Amino acid sequence: MDFAHRPIGVFDSGIGGLTVFHAMKRRLPHESVIYFGDRARCPYGDRDPEEVERFALEIGHYLERLGIKLLVVACNTATAVALPRLQEELGIEVVGVIEPGAWQALEASKSGRIGVIGTSVTVSSHAYAHALRALRPDVSAIEVACPLFVPLVEQGHVEGETVESVVRESLQPLLQAHIDTLVLGCTHYPLLMPVIRRVLGPSIRVISSADATAERVARVLAEQQLEETGSHREPEVCFLTTGDTASLRLALATWFGETPEERAVRHVSLPIPVEPMKQTAP
Repeated sequence: MDFAHRPIGVFDSGIGGLTVFHAMKRRLPHESVIYFGDRARCPYGDRDPEEVERFALEIGHYLERLGIKLLVVACNTATAVALPRLQEELGIEVVGVIEPGAWQALEASKSGRIGVIGTSVTVSSHAYAHALRALRPDVSAIEVACPLFVPLVEQGHVEGETVESVVRESLQPLLQAHIDTLVLGCTHYPLLMPVIRRVLGPSIRVISSADATAERVARVLAEQQLEETGSHREPEVCFLTTGDTASLRLALATWFGETPEERAVRHVSLPIPVEPMKQTAP
């Protein structure tokens, strides 16, 4: 198979990375994709960073063996702690979600007071603060960990009084800090966007890195002359999960309107196999 015809690999700790996947499908409609959600070990945000790095390398090598041409780390926690190792060890391009999100936040902010919410690991790594200050040294980055958000999303709770109460309490320090822009530093968080917008009000811009990451992927593919033109066949999508395929299907249908064929959603056992699954890659 021509290398350009190979699929893009996308992975996350669970279903949050589907927000990046959908942005990519809008921006790159001819590309085939293999999505990997590590739901059996989700959430990553409260784990030891070395453990998260090990998971990311395990999944990255697995997807590379399946024949992908580029890897998107659609997980802020994994990007924060594992991106350099992935870029060093894999023989393909690896794109994370933090730098594209930082660029978009700087373009949106007028005051330079930017809030960042993420998992405990992402926030403690200060990856967004470093990325923002590398691009604009005088920026003020206010980081807040929101460890309850991912479990809410993974359990299907994205609206209601309890959700709004959790979001309101979590974001209070950022309101008090008078930010004008908020970065959703976890790919699960866009699924809470309506509640987050209600709590923040209309004056604060909310940035999801999904669209910015899709643009970065498109640019990398163009630079490397790896774009799929769509001339050879219809794009294919495969969803892999270490968790329950039924719950992944429900999430795809409920939040993204996706109803993939039976064969397109597959379970991957832990530990992740050394050899690639047969007929998995498009």
